[in-house]
Amino acid sequence: MKKVLILALAIVFGINLVDAQEVTKASEEKVKDKPVYEHFRAGTLIDNQTVFVPEKRTFEMVIQHRFSPMNNGISDVWGIFSPGANIRVGFNYVPIDNLQIGYGLTMNRMYNEFSAKYAILKQTRKNVIPVFVTAYGNFAIDGRADESFGENYKFSNRLSYFGQLNVGRKFTDWLCLEVNGNFSHYNMVAPGTDHDKIGIGIDGQIKFSTQSAIHFQYNVPLKIQSISEYKTDDNDWLDYPQPNFGIGYEVYTGGHYFQVYITTAKGILPQHIYMYNENDWTDGTKAVMVGFTMNRFWTF
Repeated sequence: MKKVLILALAIVFGINLVDAQEVTKASEEKVKDKPVYEHFRAGTLIDNQTVFVPEKRTFEMVIQHRFSPMNNGISDVWGIFSPGANIRVGFNYVPIDNLQIGYGLTMNRMYNEFSAKYAILKQTRKNVIPVFVTAYGNFAIDGRADESFGENYKFSNRLSYFGQLNVGRKFTDWLCLEVNGNFSHYNMVAPGTDHDKIGIGIDGQIKFSTQSAIHFQYNVPLKIQSISEYKTDDNDWLDYPQPNFGIGYEVYTGGHYFQVYITTAKGILPQHIYMYNENDWTDGTKAVMVGFTMNRFWTF
């Protein structure tokens, strides 16, 4: 009887030991399948949001600057010394994993914007999750004087909204791409203009060193008659909004991230670009502006 009891205990503890080893092994495999790193290195790429969300307790300052069109050539150094620049200063913070909240102030229309971005999925190194997916949204308050809104002014006339879903993938160590679908809404627009706009976009970066890359974007506001308030056929559409094209160069130095680029959008706030961009990139230098973005990160 004693031998039987010893044998039974050995079997039970042996099974438990095997189970524990299997659980430990599975846990180790799960831990090892971490998100890929060094994909997009900042939350903005030219005018677009990216799938990048910094680590928890990261504070970020963003400065975005847009000069005037380049068509005057050397006389105003291709728009750099021309009046009419647009500037945005923004601040972002990541209070918990995968969630970023932010505030920004844009010179054009004195937009005060409040935003949030959430990382829904992160591409993993073993490709168990093949893509990054993030959701971004903001609402903005137009800060111009009351007279800018005409008669029957209401505070709600100042409000606009933007929502976007990004899907991105790091294909190789040197190539990252993402696509997005988005929706813009303005509470108040000019007569004959739609309040809503659906758009799509693509952007990416091509790295040629650990610290630098070329990046690009192309954003298209769609002409969808089924959601239009005024357009009944193709001839009713205005010449704007126009697609937004941009290409640039980036440098990354750890805590700092710098981009310089050319783009066809004078605006910086995304819903303003999708609703009001009048610059057709096929018109050449009169539709193209030099811009830059600086990001500074601190982790607390």
